[in-house]
Amino acid sequence: MKPTKKSLNRRQVLKRSGAAAVATTGWMAGSQLIITGTKASGQINGANDRVRIAVAGLNGRGQSHIGGWTGQKDVELAYVVDPASKVLRRTMDSLEKRAEGSLTTKGVDDIRKTLDDDSLDAISIATPNHWHSLMTIWAAQAGKHVYVEKPMSHDIAEGRSCVAAQQKYGVVIQHGTQRRSSAGIAGLHEALKSGKLPRLKIAYGYCCKPRSGIGFKPVSDPPADLDWDHWKGPAVIENYHANYVPYNWHWFWESGNGDLNNQGTHQLDVARWAIDDDQTHPIRTMAIGNRFQWGDQGETPNTMFAMAEYPNGQMVFFNVRNVNYKGYERQVYNEYYLEDGSVITGEGKYKILRPGASKPEPLDVEPGDVTPGGNWGAFIAAIRANDPSMANGNVLDAHYGCVLGHMMNNSYRLGESVALSDSSVDFGNDDAAEHFQKLRTVMTDGVGVAKDAPWKLGPTLQFDPESERFIGNNADQANKLLKDPNNPGYEVPSADTFA
Repeated sequence: MKPTKKSLNRRQVLKRSGAAAVATTGWMAGSQLIITGTKASGQINGANDRVRIAVAGLNGRGQSHIGGWTGQKDVELAYVVDPASKVLRRTMDSLEKRAEGSLTTKGVDDIRKTLDDDSLDAISIATPNHWHSLMTIWAAQAGKHVYVEKPMSHDIAEGRSCVAAQQKYGVVIQHGTQRRSSAGIAGLHEALKSGKLPRLKIAYGYCCKPRSGIGFKPVSDPPADLDWDHWKGPAVIENYHANYVPYNWHWFWESGNGDLNNQGTHQLDVARWAIDDDQTHPIRTMAIGNRFQWGDQGETPNTMFAMAEYPNGQMVFFNVRNVNYKGYERQVYNEYYLEDGSVITGEGKYKILRPGASKPEPLDVEPGDVTPGGNWGAFIAAIRANDPSMANGNVLDAHYGCVLGHMMNNSYRLGESVALSDSSVDFGNDDAAEHFQKLRTVMTDGVGVAKDAPWKLGPTLQFDPESERFIGNNADQANKLLKDPNNPGYEVPSADTFA
């Protein structure tokens, strides 16, 4: 179940195959997606061999990882890892009760203490975002397979480093975007790309779930049970305050990515998945939003509309609306706008509103190609087969989906506060302007945001998919956001390290 290092074979692959044992990375060359990788060893140790996993990060999502892995046949929870001693002890106590005196799991405070264990097969990462890429890379270097929560990367450069590390070491990397395990979603996207349905024009994602403000917490000493330096790891954070731990780190740029690349990563990934297979990154993006209603300590927007355009003209729109008010409509799903004017809604089971129709009708699509077993089972199957291509949401899928969100966030971060008149914002696209006005009306009518209230309007950023750098106007500022600074001892290696 351990990957082996072999010389690289260059080959063109446009569709995943469970039988093709390739570790994937890619770039644009003309209009083709080029895939390269290390062949799997072919040394399959048998379906009944135990897979030993370490879970890093033991708060909310980490507990889901523990439940997911312990629910799989012949999977052993070898380690649990957390820099907060109370959280680690609480988890160990819970596991001991469940094991009834036969617990073999070890609790440690640093993932590096697990990586020299030759019997450990995989690392499961449920830490804050700023740790995701570095742990992924450390694990790959140690020959461990990786299940990493979304988003895989905290910035654009980190994601490319993960791709390069996966290519060099040949490990399975699966992203925690569970919708990649849906045969229904896969089937719709296959139908869109094969011509069975009219061509996709706009893939639209919504991350609109009610949230509240986080208030203000003063700078203070970290809790005695928390190794604060290790919790920060790669992230350069000047001072501790209690809004970082355990959850609200999401709303600070040094540690999180806002809800766009938190919950929204799922819907961003689905939207990008629907784009034609020969497209990698958008060539331009723009975002507008603000942190309305709360007046709190958080930095990331709770309201945003963003658009991105791919080289082939297809577009992704995204809507974040994480406020709360009477009559709030929760929307966490995707829509598909087709070139003939049809609109597809749903998730797995779909309806289509055709041009001129008064109501949508059911849309039947054949199930698509995914590795069976759900997100947990697919990862275990890929490990047992030593086949990175079997991951539902492999490292390349993860990178492209995350970069889409990073680009949108970068436009927002470079934006300026403007008071909007009744005229539309110029997105260079009438559809985008129309959908932003819908969000603006909801915020005005629901939250009470004044029509002339300031919004943070981001610049249109141009992007070169091959070099993965911004070009054109605002490129100098935008490229400074490609890579976060890191603390000594926790540097995320550049992709060139793995050449």
